[in-house]
Amino acid sequence: MTGNLMVTYLRDMSDAFRAIADPTRRALIEALHERNDQSLFELCTRLMSGRATVVTRQAVSKHVAVLEEAGVVSVRKIGRTNIHHLDTARLTEVAAWLATHIDDQEQE
Repeated sequence: MTGNLMVTYLRDMSDAFRAIADPTRRALIEALHERNDQSLFELCTRLMSGRATVVTRQAVSKHVAVLEEAGVVSVRKIGRTNIHHLDTARLTEVAAWLATHIDDQEQE
């Protein structure tokens, strides 16, 4: 990678790490991993019932926006409903980066 591509890659990685650092956002990722393409209402319900997480709809919306900005979740509109989709490409990049650095430590 060269210059601008490297800077963009590192910024994207930083956004992804920042996004998955929060436990509520990790719970949203898990909920979408279990069943993809959910509305905000469905995500709120899953968080509050399945994980006993107390969170408002507005808070979930803000967390989803952070995940979307980091490229972990995509949102498409169907009528008046936003459907949230887990995009694992960015998470795969993070996992590959971590694996590379973990492998380096194991070899020493």
